[in-house]
Amino acid sequence: MSDKNYEPRHFETLDRDLDRLSRLEAANAFVARPMAAPALAAAFILLSGLFAALLMDGTSGTMVIVVAAALGAYMAVNIGANDVANNMGPAVGANVLTMGGAIAIAIVFESAGALIAGGDVVSTVAKGIVAPESTPSAEVFIEAMMAALFAAALWVNIATWIGAPVSTTHAVVGGVMGAGIAAAGFGAVNWPIMAAIAASWVISPLLGGLIAAGFLWFIKERIIYQSDKIAAARVWVPVLVGIMAGAFSAYLALKGLKKIIKIDFTTALGIGLGIGIAVWLILIPVIRKRSQGLENRNKSLKVLFSIPLIVSAAFLSFAHGANDVANAVGPLAAIVSATETGDFTSAISVPVWVMMIGAFGISFGLFLFGPKLIRMVGSEITKLNPMRAFCVALSAAITVIIASWLGLPVSSTHIAVGGIFGVGFFREWYAERRLLRARHLVPDRPVHTPSERRQRKLVRRAHMMTIAAAWLITVPAAAILSGVVFMGIRLATG
Repeated sequence: MSDKNYEPRHFETLDRDLDRLSRLEAANAFVARPMAAPALAAAFILLSGLFAALLMDGTSGTMVIVVAAALGAYMAVNIGANDVANNMGPAVGANVLTMGGAIAIAIVFESAGALIAGGDVVSTVAKGIVAPESTPSAEVFIEAMMAALFAAALWVNIATWIGAPVSTTHAVVGGVMGAGIAAAGFGAVNWPIMAAIAASWVISPLLGGLIAAGFLWFIKERIIYQSDKIAAARVWVPVLVGIMAGAFSAYLALKGLKKIIKIDFTTALGIGLGIGIAVWLILIPVIRKRSQGLENRNKSLKVLFSIPLIVSAAFLSFAHGANDVANAVGPLAAIVSATETGDFTSAISVPVWVMMIGAFGISFGLFLFGPKLIRMVGSEITKLNPMRAFCVALSAAITVIIASWLGLPVSSTHIAVGGIFGVGFFREWYAERRLLRARHLVPDRPVHTPSERRQRKLVRRAHMMTIAAAWLITVPAAAILSGVVFMGIRLATG
């Protein structure tokens, strides 16, 4: 077959795939209009309540479960709108994925993570913060969980509206804590857990930022500023991708597959080490072949980091769906269990339909509202390219592993955003360091004035202050909202 006859057929499949992505982006642009997206979200929330009503079929407590299902759907939509941006933002900001492609990958892997591996952490969210036995009755416990769910969802909604990526886990923690205090007093709260969560506000972003900055320093020193960049990339890119593969394997073994199989920390590290070495060896000839003919310039290096970055975004989405679906369905599962059995102190079993509301709600929220936060995280904090975004994704997996080893609770949101800030501030420091080195070598080189240096800032300080403020007040704000809502429910029910 001649090339002339083959070429049109060769591109038919590609054209169809590009058309599908174009239609997805067009649909996303439509629902991003001011009224369309909220209307569709409201329809999903109402349908979730009707779905629960059909499943309950008029049994005792149906109305309570219907309301709880609607609140769980509302929370899931807000998780998709806010939290998922941390996984997809770097890849979109680095121009490795289009918005449509990022949303498609996130929907598939978030849903898969939630449905396949989600649910294991639900009981912790529902009962680890406030002791259920401290509440006087199942009715009060149910009302407290409803207040927590609504308050957490409302706070995340507000944060998304102002453009601040916040931890949905911390919002739920604050909601449960506030309702628990209103229902049973301060003694009902597990304060050691709350202290550890407060510590994670500082530990998560700092650790994520330092690790991301460290890898970016390594890439600059060993690859970017080498005389033969392509030769250096052939040596170090397989190593870096092997580290990424090992880190994500251990990450998924620890955090993403708890429901399927229990894996201890040492075994997870062993799995990660084995897979990391295997990927490193496999990629040596692959990178060598892929780098043939590339020019000795930074633009060529972006090609070698693009596919690993896309894979890392997919892995992060799977693990996020497996873990953070509990933020939507944890309180909902507790309400369903307490309503159906009257027992609110025992372990919680999570019905499949509850997990479905969480999984589909996260995907729906991402599709309707996600682009705003994805753009902010990926493009507006600092400028990202595939190498920088790769460092952010890698730091997220490694930071979670280190935190698990140390027994520290961390937020994936704080880690990812901290990694982006770490990359940005490192770039500022590194640029200043190179400027000082050049001035030392060339004494007559012009000196930048303070005004010119301010213009060379590579991180937007306004975003840093907005995000930091939102992080600090998430738990107390959600707690206050939840306490007020709980008291309102108690007054309304007499």
